[in-house]
Amino acid sequence: MTPGDEHDYGESARSDEGHGYGRTRLRLPENDPYGVTRKGGRSSSRSLVTVVGVVVLLIAAIAFANRGGDDSSSTSAGGSTGDKPETTSTAPTGTKPVESKTGGVPSGFAHTQQGAQSAAANYAVALGSTGMFRTDGRHALVDTVYTAAAAAKLQGAMDRAYSTDFLAKMGLDADGNAPQGSTFVSRVIPVGTTPQAYSATTAKVAVWYLGLIGMSGTSSTDPVTSSWKTWTFDLQWTDGDWKIVSDEQKDGPAPVPGDDQAATSDEISKAIEEYGGFTYAR
Repeated sequence: MTPGDEHDYGESARSDEGHGYGRTRLRLPENDPYGVTRKGGRSSSRSLVTVVGVVVLLIAAIAFANRGGDDSSSTSAGGSTGDKPETTSTAPTGTKPVESKTGGVPSGFAHTQQGAQSAAANYAVALGSTGMFRTDGRHALVDTVYTAAAAAKLQGAMDRAYSTDFLAKMGLDADGNAPQGSTFVSRVIPVGTTPQAYSATTAKVAVWYLGLIGMSGTSSTDPVTSSWKTWTFDLQWTDGDWKIVSDEQKDGPAPVPGDDQAATSDEISKAIEEYGGFTYAR
């Protein structure tokens, strides 16, 4: 499978080597600079349903909180015994992922399953950044997060994928720069990770993430949209760190869209400038 196949490259896809984003339908605000007018307000019955739903969720949350910390197994009416669900798959460990960075990318992950998960999450963020749209930045990122052998095979394929035509379709110039007055957005926000396999030398980790991509600007015809993906990394322990051997993506799982009003382009640009990213830990 070619890198383009793995990462959903194609003339009709709004994606790149580190994304594979799909289009999503957005609810745009009134008088939005993109020229889309919002429909009329929802009916009062929708508001009533929302209020009732919130009350039900609040009651359920209070009931859950009042269950207490009893570690004993509960017995159902039928006499069967059930175990409490384990939280180890989602609970934070409180352990810092790394203390150093290489080329702006977190590095020096622990030689543990937790370290492999932290590496996968942070590598997804790096490969989903705007740096991938610039030749120098892309080469540095690939050399940093992939094994030497994998990087050597990918560099040429990625350069061809991030062609001048592809960049133009994203609204960028040949050097990967956005037009004056516009902000190009490309971010990966990990929601969680799960180890699918682990040994002392290799690991397979899936990262569930929310992706943002698009051009924010008053003249943009390609507004910032969101998509949900799962990015799976085959990792190898080499030179004292976890490195990517290969990776692939698939759509979802995507939650049901909320009823949030989409922000204007100015609001998105301001948020991108004001809110930085994180170093992700398992």
